[in-house]
Amino acid sequence: MTLRAFLLATALAAAATPAATAAPATYYLDCQPGDDTAAGTSPDAPWRTLAQAGAHTFAPGERLLLKRGTGCKGMLTLHGKGADGAPVRIDAYGSESESKPHIEGGGARAALHLLNTEQWEIRNLDLSNTGPITTTDHRAGLYVELTDYGVAHHFVVEDVDIHNVNGDDSKDPDPSGGILFAANGDKTPTWFDDIRVSRSTVRTVDRTGIGTSSTWGHKAGANQRQSTGVTFTDNKVYDVGGDGIVVQDSRGALVEHNYVDGFNMRSPKHYNAGVWAWDSDDVLYQYNEVTHGHGTLDSMAYDIDGGNNRNVYQYNYSHDNEGGFLLVCNDKSMESKGNRVHDNISINDRNTDTSSYGVVTVSCAASIDTRVYRNTIVTDRSGTELVHNNGLTGVIFEDNVFVGAAGGGALISDADSTYSHNLYWPTDYSRDAAGVHADPMFTSAKPVAPDDVRLKDGSPARGAGMGGEHDGAKHDYFGNPIPNPPNIGADQSS
Repeated sequence: MTLRAFLLATALAAAATPAATAAPATYYLDCQPGDDTAAGTSPDAPWRTLAQAGAHTFAPGERLLLKRGTGCKGMLTLHGKGADGAPVRIDAYGSESESKPHIEGGGARAALHLLNTEQWEIRNLDLSNTGPITTTDHRAGLYVELTDYGVAHHFVVEDVDIHNVNGDDSKDPDPSGGILFAANGDKTPTWFDDIRVSRSTVRTVDRTGIGTSSTWGHKAGANQRQSTGVTFTDNKVYDVGGDGIVVQDSRGALVEHNYVDGFNMRSPKHYNAGVWAWDSDDVLYQYNEVTHGHGTLDSMAYDIDGGNNRNVYQYNYSHDNEGGFLLVCNDKSMESKGNRVHDNISINDRNTDTSSYGVVTVSCAASIDTRVYRNTIVTDRSGTELVHNNGLTGVIFEDNVFVGAAGGGALISDADSTYSHNLYWPTDYSRDAAGVHADPMFTSAKPVAPDDVRLKDGSPARGAGMGGEHDGAKHDYFGNPIPNPPNIGADQSS
């Protein structure tokens, strides 16, 4: 081959080789010294305003980084979408000794708003949204909204702090609150697939702390769509006007290791609960703690509500809630079936509205095959019933410890549920022929924490349970294996 032919062949081969694909761009935003005329692609030349970031359409794999220590005002509405394996990412940059970048919405619909999009990951932001006092304006910290979109995949929210959102008391389907995912519309069935909210904090918001909502639930009939892959883990929720953490119209959700302190604080129009679901199937709640719920109506820590099927509450802790520990409340137009509440602890929850409520309340329409077992429920609040039933069936109580306040009157006001092998103290319950009427011999005479309701040696609750397989659970609240026959209550230690 001649030199000329060799050079020509080399040039042709080079021309046929595809150019290297450019890496997805990263954009920087600093609301103090930034400049909207800058390219925004360097920390030395960041954009300045939320509007400039909102004017960009983000492509798969691109990132928007906000400067730590910066403060921005207004609503950040982002456009574009990611792709499978290449989500759009929002995060912080700069020294970790600086505070998270802060966006104050100033009374807008949300401080950070995503509409009809998917494949986003959001981390390390601080969001608030305080406007004039209102009874009509919907406001949120982070609001992800779909309207007649179809299915939207993959949303991650991690280490995000939401606080001071003074929205109205709107609950469904377009709520106010902290971290919210809403599937709206009436033309194209719409739902989420893969929502993960973790290690985030919500404080002083009205009205919902963390939640999903939908117009495509039970009443949509054949067009019903339930979101999938919903996971809320390791979050902290404080001082919320309404619900703490709520899963609506979902299937297979996981809610675990969350802490809710103060819910139903400012919601005169609605019933609320700490951690619960509506119209949702196969939801697992475990290792959550709920306390300081306000109000004596539907303000229980946990709730099996309308259209819930095969939901499980296990290894949760509830204490010092004014509305009680558990509500079982099906909607008359829906089926609620196969739910389980086991191996939980309730200490000093109460509900002094004895005409309709107790620490455990069975209300609304009847449910089917709801089993409540191996729980320890103890209160020091006189005037509080341990269980109150408004004349409904479908709930079975087995192997539970029920301890009421000394001189507090009847423990159980329930002539319809089924009771077997429970322990009652100090008042007996005659409808449980196999029940135990005795002091359970807790390690503390005045329990205020889970370890206080462990059983002493010689407790009459030891080995007095029904036995048999309820659910395949292998351990109790404290991690002890469950013997056969089991102890009564949440402590299965040998």
